[in-house]
Amino acid sequence: MSNSMYRRLMTVLADSSVDYRVINHAAEGHTERASKLRGHALGSAAKCMIVSVRAKDAAGRYVLAVIPGDRKVDYRKIKRLYGGTDAVMADRAEAERLAACESGCIIPFSFEEHLSVVLDPMLLGQDQVYFNAARLDRSIGMSPSALVALAKPRIEPISK
Repeated sequence: MSNSMYRRLMTVLADSSVDYRVINHAAEGHTERASKLRGHALGSAAKCMIVSVRAKDAAGRYVLAVIPGDRKVDYRKIKRLYGGTDAVMADRAEAERLAACESGCIIPFSFEEHLSVVLDPMLLGQDQVYFNAARLDRSIGMSPSALVALAKPRIEPISK
């Protein structure tokens, strides 16, 4: 599952005009430990989590929340943002299916039409942002503007 998403991500990056760098490191899926291996501040990590937003009268939706590594997802903000009645972390199996990556290496991009990407603007103040590249042993570093240009996220304050 993650190998095909890794190849897809690398194709998107290679076909783009953005500057990025690939960082090889020991396999790690926890944001804090991965940040140490990559050698950057925790706030520069783009932590990616899939959130399930439930609605009262309609089918729910899924959101890929991208926040700084030193912050937590504010589920109330996401619930309000998408007009839901509740928002919770998605079931692991569903998150991995939607992201086509194993938990711990979800990328801040969506290739699934039913998975919206929302990025916290606090990441935009970083010189570089870092995220696992759909593999636990490889990461990507790039400017926040490059990430926004490629991922085309909705930008909203969703962390606390």
